[in-house]
Amino acid sequence: MPPANSGAADRRAAPGQGTKTSAALGAEEAARSDARERASGWRTVRRVSPWLWPDDQPWVKRRVVAALVMLVLAKLVAVGTPMIYKGAVDALAGDGTGWMLAMGAVGLTVAYGMARLMSVGFQELRNALFTRVGQRALRMIALETFEHIHRLSLRYHITRKTGGLSRIIERGVKGVDFLLRFLLFSIFPLLLELALIALIFFLLFDVWYLATVVGTIALYVWFTFRVTEWRVRQRREMNAQDTDANQKAIDSLLNFETVKYFNAEGMEARRYDSAMAKYEVAAVKTNYSLAFLNFGQAFLITAGLVVVMVLAALGVQNGDLTVGDFVMVNAYMIQITMPLNFLGTVYREIRQSLVDMGEMFDLLDQPPDVRDAPDAPPLKVTGGAVALDRVSFGYDPARPILRDVSLRIGAGETVAIVGPSGSGKSTIGRLLFRFYDVTGGALRIDGQDVRDVTLSSLHGAIGVVPQDTVLFNDTIAYNIAYGREGASRAEVEAAAKAARIHDFITSLPDGYDTTVGERGLKLSGGEKQRVGIARTLLKNPPILLLDEATSALDTQTEQSIQDELRAAGQGRTVLTIAHRLSTVVDADRIVVLEAGRIVEEGTHANLLARGEKYAAMWNRQRAEGALG
Repeated sequence: MPPANSGAADRRAAPGQGTKTSAALGAEEAARSDARERASGWRTVRRVSPWLWPDDQPWVKRRVVAALVMLVLAKLVAVGTPMIYKGAVDALAGDGTGWMLAMGAVGLTVAYGMARLMSVGFQELRNALFTRVGQRALRMIALETFEHIHRLSLRYHITRKTGGLSRIIERGVKGVDFLLRFLLFSIFPLLLELALIALIFFLLFDVWYLATVVGTIALYVWFTFRVTEWRVRQRREMNAQDTDANQKAIDSLLNFETVKYFNAEGMEARRYDSAMAKYEVAAVKTNYSLAFLNFGQAFLITAGLVVVMVLAALGVQNGDLTVGDFVMVNAYMIQITMPLNFLGTVYREIRQSLVDMGEMFDLLDQPPDVRDAPDAPPLKVTGGAVALDRVSFGYDPARPILRDVSLRIGAGETVAIVGPSGSGKSTIGRLLFRFYDVTGGALRIDGQDVRDVTLSSLHGAIGVVPQDTVLFNDTIAYNIAYGREGASRAEVEAAAKAARIHDFITSLPDGYDTTVGERGLKLSGGEKQRVGIARTLLKNPPILLLDEATSALDTQTEQSIQDELRAAGQGRTVLTIAHRLSTVVDADRIVVLEAGRIVEEGTHANLLARGEKYAAMWNRQRAEGALG
């Protein structure tokens, strides 16, 4: 659709240039889109080719070459098979000569059957040789995509919908599979077979047979490609509606409880049905265009077949050809028809696969906002001292969150950061874990700028207990053991005992093998937090970040978990981000943050004695009964 001011733009066109209609503008945009898609298609082919011809994997090259040899042999046998069929017919009709008479009708019939079997055998051997190559390529591409998604920054993940992302990956990997099989083993063999048959028609018959076959194929390919280009655009629209419906379904299921709380099942069903209705319209158009494509292909192939058969029939009547020649011509035309019938489908699917893979490779080309510096060394933690040196940061440059914040946390010290919502408390935790990079100043651990060390070593040095611990839909043992890969069962149980959840776990019918459900929904908030604490204790990090770790719990559960958190912080540098002030009264130091700046700092007693911001917050929470 042209923009609203397109008319004004047209009126400003040079004299004689004229104005463009909406249809013309739409056609231009479609042409530009197709050009971009073709460029993206060639880029995709270039990206896939190294997986089929890797320099460091000679066995892959050997299998690809062997598969191509089997492919050529299969086509040579397939092209020669109708000649044996002709010989059998001529032998039966008494027109056989030379080798036909020597073998006889029965011998030629057996040879015909053997040739067909050999053609199938070579094709299946080709598939067997290539299948390991294809599956290896699929696995490597899927792994690369999966690893890249985990490397992408938090900023990217919070702006993308999980349903749409998973759909892009699923379609992209399937597209790779289709491209490997059909581009290499459908288009290339089809071209080879058509070339061989055209050569045989020219050598054994005359130029009119060749002209008819070439003309039929040319018209067929032109029609197929033109209609398929049109259908690809329709398919792209259908995919977009499919992705939208899938996103709505996943969002709704992930928020199952919220849907129930607000009695919104009907609304969710209507949203999903609305998306599916658009998908239905797009799918109907796609199926209508498929019917048109199939009929047009059948018309062109049938016309070419009739013309060639008429020429052969006239040759038989004139005595220039035998009945066997007539049968052979028919066999060759049917042999051409079979692969051509799939050309439209194969071409469309290859184009669609290139589109799907292009989306996946666009994802792979998405650079992470946060990455390791070149030759970055691992973080060396000597004590766990944390320093914020005039740190400034904003998720949006126009809206700064932290403004020139300087803070020192000594090794083994427990420091709490408190303040109203939006003051930047949790942002400091995200910067420490390097989900984002500071826009001004520096954040250091034991004197090392977190931007100069590897992310893996930084993440290994920090343990996080978030406000809402999210668990994998697996066993309790698996979720605790997630804290350190390779941990033994004894170490898992020791961590559970330290987090004071061992007795609860052993009271369950399945004990540590109890499945916690999606996101840990089978456990209460307090139980999930204790599993999270146990997981962090098993990790045994020198720095502990408690990000509103108990604010989602009731007061009684919070008080019972505070002891575990205090025990977890023993011997570690602890940064506590809290809203409820009663949870931080024992901190070595309390920092009050407001509007992205530190406005107060001191112990609980000192800050109360000052009677300023912290004291006002304390009195307000006490009046509200929020201190427990």
